[in-house]
Amino acid sequence: DVVETQEHYKSRWRSIWIMYLTMFLSSVGFSIVIMSVWPYLQKIDPTADASFLGWIIASYSIGQMVASPLFGLWSNYRPRREPLVISTAISVAANCLYAYVHVPHSHNKYYMLTARALVGFGAGNVAVVRSYIAGATSLTERTSAMANTSACQAVGFILGPVFQTCFTLIGEEGVTWKFLCLQLNMYTTPVLFGALLGVINIILIFAIFREHRGFDMGRQYKSINSDGEGNDVLDQNTEGSIDHVAVVALNILFFVILFVFAVFETIATPLTMDMYSWTRKEAVFYNGIILSVIGIESVVVFMVVKTLSKKTGERAILHAGLLIVLVGFFILLPWGKKLPNIQWQEIKNSSIPRTAPSEMLAPFWSLPELQLPSNHTAEPVGCPVTQSWCLDTPMIYLAQYISSDVLIGLGYPVCNVMSYTLYSKVLGPKPQGVYMGWLTASGSGARILGPVFVSQIYTHLGPRWAFSLICGVVVASLLLLEIVYKRLIAFSVRYGRMQE
Repeated sequence: DVVETQEHYKSRWRSIWIMYLTMFLSSVGFSIVIMSVWPYLQKIDPTADASFLGWIIASYSIGQMVASPLFGLWSNYRPRREPLVISTAISVAANCLYAYVHVPHSHNKYYMLTARALVGFGAGNVAVVRSYIAGATSLTERTSAMANTSACQAVGFILGPVFQTCFTLIGEEGVTWKFLCLQLNMYTTPVLFGALLGVINIILIFAIFREHRGFDMGRQYKSINSDGEGNDVLDQNTEGSIDHVAVVALNILFFVILFVFAVFETIATPLTMDMYSWTRKEAVFYNGIILSVIGIESVVVFMVVKTLSKKTGERAILHAGLLIVLVGFFILLPWGKKLPNIQWQEIKNSSIPRTAPSEMLAPFWSLPELQLPSNHTAEPVGCPVTQSWCLDTPMIYLAQYISSDVLIGLGYPVCNVMSYTLYSKVLGPKPQGVYMGWLTASGSGARILGPVFVSQIYTHLGPRWAFSLICGVVVASLLLLEIVYKRLIAFSVRYGRMQE
């Protein structure tokens, strides 16, 4: 054992905290515009439909999937600061490009697609982040550090829309700087804010981040403040093979978890615009408020779940989290007889009439929509007649939608943290860089397929089919969890070196 000095310990953890921040910002880059992509796309390019929306959202994850192994390979041969800075700079430039996609006179949707793909390419640094944390922590620190990493990632996904909500106050018109051809409005300001955060991240990487590869080479540091317990287990615990069945199962479960959350974030804005006749601005603002509350809920969940897992175990909590997500999507299934307001093609200069104030006295579970002040806009609202299911599919009541949001906001962070924690424990003291790359690929694949899947199914078949299929996917994941339940144990427990 090598005794770690206090100075080295502080430097190591300062660098790890910078990695937490990098992970958080990469997730914010994905979700900070997720509520406004659809209305912004409709505004800049009327030729785009909901199917193209799925590709725009998926392009982020396609870029991340391509970039992750490249940045990971780069970090194996060069200082990690290089891929971290370059990747973040790419994200900053891509966010600036997104702010200018309204400028071209045609093909605007393809410029938006390119911008989001480049933001995702820059977010490929998550593989570098995870491999660094795996190499810069001891065995006793690693599980907690990996759980914190996943928490930062999940909080970024959830809090991104909160930032978006704050910028809706600027409005759709906002302020125009003609000499820069730049419009500062509710659609462009969030990405410029994301670019600013990226610049701050680059500065912190240069100022604070330091390389710490001691643990990558198998050397077990002993902190000068440690009592020595658990620091002599490195050599003996590396003997034995990893349970690859458990590894593959956790990759599949992680795929499902991110798949359903990507579906949830993608469909929120189109669904509420179709069901409740919300305008673009209203959909972004109200969904942002709802997700802000869910973000607070999720932060509380992160604080509670790590303590609760010590009493009940990670597997039981993961099982409960998946059940909660299942109930959340089941609630979204349309029922009743009331149809959504229809947006007829010939209606160009008037809005669909809003619900009369007397209807606000209806029971909570039959509440059809929020009461919104009249804005006298010519923007057509309601469920487009081009979506044939609008004519015969019952509307999803607002109470259903909010209840579903609350449940999914509870189940997702639970599943996210527990799957990462179990994954790290199954791997044990083995080098985790390659395995974390697999997990990154699983998550990226989920965020590619989720938006494309739901946008295609929702556009052509409607919410009944879309959410029924999602429920089927979650049920299948619960069955998989039952099959591999006994195998999802820590490496040391598997080889009898520690009791569960």
